[in-house]
Amino acid sequence: MADEARDYLLRQFETAWALTQYHLDGLTTEECLWRPARKGLHVQPLPDGTWRADWPEHEGYDLGPSSLAWLTWHLGFWWSMVLDHSFGGGTLSRESVMWPGNADAVREWIGQLKGQWQDVLERTTDEDLRSPRRTRWPFQDRPFGDVVAWANVELTKSAAELGYARFLYAVSDR
Repeated sequence: MADEARDYLLRQFETAWALTQYHLDGLTTEECLWRPARKGLHVQPLPDGTWRADWPEHEGYDLGPSSLAWLTWHLGFWWSMVLDHSFGGGTLSRESVMWPGNADAVREWIGQLKGQWQDVLERTTDEDLRSPRRTRWPFQDRPFGDVVAWANVELTKSAAELGYARFLYAVSDR
């Protein structure tokens, strides 16, 4: 059974992606920019028309709930970072990852990252998963399989957060 571990991780990824895609489908820009509370992580428009995401100093509950814009930014951020640091130049930083500005652009961005990641996973061998050669972010000196497993968990977490925020939006008084 060549590449058995890769196949497990790929199936896990496909499940996590299906959950994420469910919550991205039909997402509107209005939903993205809605804030579930006065406090919480969000994105800020800059004078040049780009959108910069807030970055917390800590991860305490007193930050408040994140907006859908921030949640979609965070999904794109960590996926962009993993792809760049594992398969690119490794120079991408948080500050250079901007929120796309609207829900359609979010779906396009996240869809492109999904496609890149799936291509990587489909070409990855079990030997690659055991090697630390591509492990540069968010871990170092660990098997690349740890990064893939982490990314699958992170994608699942993102799906749950997106779904919960959309439920809040649906019943809010806006």
